Amino acid sequence: MPSVVALIPARSGSERVRDKNIRPLAGHPLLAYAIASARQSGIFDRLVCSTDSGKIAEVAQRYGADVPFLRPAAFATATSPDIQWITHALGQLDAHYDLFAIVRATNPFRGPEVLRRGLEQLVATPEADSIRAVELVKQHPGKMWILEGRTMRPLLDQAQLDVAWHAGQYQALPQVYVQNSALEIAWTRVVSQTGTREGKVVAPYLTEGYEGFNIDDEDDWEQARRLLDRGDVTLPDVTLAR
Repeated sequence: MPSVVALIPARSGSERVRDKNIRPLAGHPLLAYAIASARQSGIFDRLVCSTDSGKIAEVAQRYGADVPFLRPAAFATATSPDIQWITHALGQLDAHYDLFAIVRATNPFRGPEVLRRGLEQLVATPEADSIRAVELVKQHPGKMWILEGRTMRPLLDQAQLDVAWHAGQYQALPQVYVQNSALEIAWTRVVSQTGTREGKVVAPYLTEGYEGFNIDDEDDWEQARRLLDRGDVTLPDVTLAR
């Protein structure tokens, strides 16, 4: 198998959930479950946490991730594109890796098997530059509208259709998928060659159940707790590195 580095992003400036990455969920910081999933997957040559915070760095190291550098503040704002910190992280490492995976702390129910299957699928798809997690949309773009003053028009042009999507049943609409943040793996060459994190050809990884569940705000946090309390989801087993 090619060499792979796990990049675990954990900036300090979460605006909707304060200190989200190190906030406890079921007894451990949220970040710990991303590290545990990456460690237990057995596919990574190195686990590196990219953070701008010394406090988060200490937590990451405690649970088994390397933090060989801190992310510059300019790459850790609410509007900083991912390609900035990814390029910075890959450039700071003292070794080259064939692939990198973004293992986000905000997907605690992803589990190590998702990472293993994602890597296997990407390697088996040589025409792809990267692989990304997607799931079927619940709110179909064929039923979305753009407001124009006192009237509105469909988001997607449907003039050529016999029956407009917004007038049809969901089951009759073409299947559309939306990305989630459970999995992203790419060949490192795409960063320098295309200036993007995903390249030009992206393979889909279809998540199931709550694998793609993302904690983005307080409502998501409460739902995560409810799912755990009901036994609808499981978290990876967490161990301290030191």
